[in-house]
Amino acid sequence: MKKIIFKTKHYLLIYFGLALITVFAASSCNKDTRSDSNTVPKPVNPLEGKVLPHLDHSAYFKDTILTPQEVTRRCLECHPNSAMEVMKTPHWTWISGDVERNGKNIPIGKRNQINNFCISIVGNWNSCTSCHAGYGWEDMSYDFSKEENVDCLVCHDGSGTYSKTKLGMPDKNVDLRLVAGSVHRPARENCGICHFSGGGGMGVKHGDLDESLINANKELDFHMGKLNFQCVDCHTTKNHKIAGKVNTTYTEKTNAVRFNCEKCHTDQPHKEPRLNKHTSRIACQTCHIPEFAKKLPTKMIWDWSKAGDSTRIDSPHEYLKIKGEFQYEEGVIPTYAWFNGKMDRYIKGDKLDDEPEHFMNRPLGSRDDKNAKIWPFKVHHTVQPYDEVNNILIPPITSGEGGFWTKFDWAYALETGAKLNNLPYSGKYGFTKTKMYWPITHMVTTGKNALACVDCHSKGGRLNWAELGYKHDPLQGPGK
Repeated sequence: MKKIIFKTKHYLLIYFGLALITVFAASSCNKDTRSDSNTVPKPVNPLEGKVLPHLDHSAYFKDTILTPQEVTRRCLECHPNSAMEVMKTPHWTWISGDVERNGKNIPIGKRNQINNFCISIVGNWNSCTSCHAGYGWEDMSYDFSKEENVDCLVCHDGSGTYSKTKLGMPDKNVDLRLVAGSVHRPARENCGICHFSGGGGMGVKHGDLDESLINANKELDFHMGKLNFQCVDCHTTKNHKIAGKVNTTYTEKTNAVRFNCEKCHTDQPHKEPRLNKHTSRIACQTCHIPEFAKKLPTKMIWDWSKAGDSTRIDSPHEYLKIKGEFQYEEGVIPTYAWFNGKMDRYIKGDKLDDEPEHFMNRPLGSRDDKNAKIWPFKVHHTVQPYDEVNNILIPPITSGEGGFWTKFDWAYALETGAKLNNLPYSGKYGFTKTKMYWPITHMVTTGKNALACVDCHSKGGRLNWAELGYKHDPLQGPGK
């Protein structure tokens, strides 16, 4: 097996090319142009961001509710199209788009692909499907056509008492009558049931999504803390289709960016013209989210090769026998890369390249791509198992009977996982490094705390101009 050693603490890796930033005189940076100093750009269509009052539904659920499916059937009496609408979305299908392989279009998504965290839902149905917007997803035989299995409550609970457990079922202690009678417009708490704890724990996956946003102040997130925005104020919804899908599962064929800041702020949001010259090539998030994981740490490294060691003491942020060794970080400076809204992605069964660290996904775009902007990313690094002969990643079976979390037998877990995923397996395994890009779009700070000119245009600044396709800082003059 390959020995894997990480030596890096913070990742300031910067990939791809940077498009030409308009050159302006160095003297123009003498004054603070940090988002017009203390001036906050005003939205064209300001949103109140309030959770709107909703019809009291308690009268419809006075009798005893026996099952979650009975709640859904009751909901559909008045909202007959809602389940079918949900069933056409990735929240239900866990399929995000198609990728072409050998002349065939293959649907891919969370349902059938490999990731950098718990690796795959196949073989870990119990835990992964606890975040499915439905009930009872136990294995590959799940019937996605049953309307009664749509979970209305996870998004619409207004009581604050709803929680999901294995296979997406409500916790046995949940009072379904109370929850069903409390339904309202989704709030941050609803979305956070799944999105704050993705990847197996609080703040693990995204880096810019965790429970600190529920009671955010304006320094943590201006829109949520100052303006009391709810998720659906930006992630607008029509027929249960939610704008702004995460693009880590998307492919080069699929444009994942469904909305942007310009929808409210226009592409000329600043009073300072020099700042507005940047907006065509620099994402708003790049300057206005200088760091992520502001209050709670996020997982930056996950080493599966260390799992199964009974001599080590479990510590949630350092080591767990069932999962291996971790490194968490707080107040992380993003990685910056060109991004045109599309991703290249490793597809299950692809041969690994010759790089020392393999891309699970990576943003597409370059300095020469007119549709690309510089974006901030969290780059998550993992050591996970692969087939040394076939040179492909192999998702292990982790939970359930015979899973690694009970037997701690990599050989068995990988052989079984390969069969479940219809992958060839030679019987010889090792561990290899992979990395995954997560766009940073939350935790927008106040204008006075946004990046200033010197944060990028100075010696030792955030941007590595050479890696971004420049001979030098474009402030010093044109050059490629």
